[in-house]
Amino acid sequence: MARETSLATVWLMMLRMMEAQGVDVTRVLREVGVSEGVLRQPNARLPSRLTDVVFAKAMEVIPDPAFGLRSAEYWHPSNLGTLGFAWLSCATLRRGLLRMERYARILGNRFTYTCVSQPNGLRFIYDHGRGKDPVGWPIADFALSILVDMCRTNFGARLAPLRVSLRRPEPADTGPYTAFFGGEVCFGQAEDSFLIDMATVDTPLPTANTALAATFDGILAGQLNELVADDLVTRCRAWLLHHLTSGEPSEAEMADAMGLSRRSMQRRLNEQGWSYKRVVDDTRAELARRYMGDRSKSLTEIAFLLGFSEQSAFSRAFRRWTGLAPRAFRLLQA
Repeated sequence: MARETSLATVWLMMLRMMEAQGVDVTRVLREVGVSEGVLRQPNARLPSRLTDVVFAKAMEVIPDPAFGLRSAEYWHPSNLGTLGFAWLSCATLRRGLLRMERYARILGNRFTYTCVSQPNGLRFIYDHGRGKDPVGWPIADFALSILVDMCRTNFGARLAPLRVSLRRPEPADTGPYTAFFGGEVCFGQAEDSFLIDMATVDTPLPTANTALAATFDGILAGQLNELVADDLVTRCRAWLLHHLTSGEPSEAEMADAMGLSRRSMQRRLNEQGWSYKRVVDDTRAELARRYMGDRSKSLTEIAFLLGFSEQSAFSRAFRRWTGLAPRAFRLLQA
C-alpha cells in the first residue's frame, strides 16, 4: 500500500482554525514532531496519520463539536497549491469540482472526491478514508466547509447546497450546520456529501479564465504524474494531454511512451478496469467540455485539438458524451 500523505500547506488552514478556538498550535506541532517551517514549503507532504492525531487533540480541548466548520474562514488558494489557483479560474462549478475530483491525490491520497451527476444536480462526495472512526467527523466538517466556501467564492455568497449529508450522528445543536450550509442538512447518513442544483453548478462564472485553467491543468497533470508514477491511467492521461493535437496516437505509441510493451500495457490497464480506447475517450470528453467553454475556439479547432480528423467524428463523439450536439451545447451555455 502506498504511503498515505497530505500536502503540508493544507495544515495551515487546520491550524489557523484551531488557534482561533484557543488551541496552542505550537505545542501541538511540537508534540507531533512537525516544524512550522515545513508547513510553508509548497510541495512538502506529511503523513496522514498525523492529521488524525491533531484532530483527535482538537476534539479533546474544543467544546464545540462543530468546530471543523470554522475552517471555511481560514482557507486561501495558496493552501491548496496550484489546485487552489486553478479553482479560481474554473468556468463553472461543475468543471471546478470535476478538477478537484481528478487531482485530489495532490492534496492527499487517503481521501477521495467523487462527483455524481443526477437529475436535480451534482452530488459531491467526500470519503475521508477513516471508516467509522469518530475522528472522521470533524475532518469531514473541515473538508466540506472549505469546499462549499470555495464554491461561494466563485459563484457568490448566496450559494446554498440543496442537501448536505453527514455521516456523523446528529449533534445536540444542529444550528451551526444549518446556519453554515443554508440548505437541508441530514445526519447519520451513509456518506459525507453536498448536492448543488443543476442551474447553479453549470452557470458560467465571472471568475472564469480558460487560458489560465488550461495552463494550470498542464501543471497539475505533471504534479500528479510525479506523485503517482505507479498509476498507469494517470500517466496515460497526462501523456495524451500533450499529444492529442497531433491526431489520435496509436496504442503502440502510448505503450512505448509508458515504457511498456503493448500487451503489458493492455494487461495493466485491464487490471485497473480500463482500456486504451477508454483512456483516450475519457480524456477527450474532459478536454471537450473545457474547450467548449472557450468561445474563442471554433468547433473545427476543438475537433483538431482533440485529435479528430473530421468535425463530423467529433460531433458524433460529443453527442455520445453529453447527449447534445456541440452547437446545441454551446447555445445552452450562452
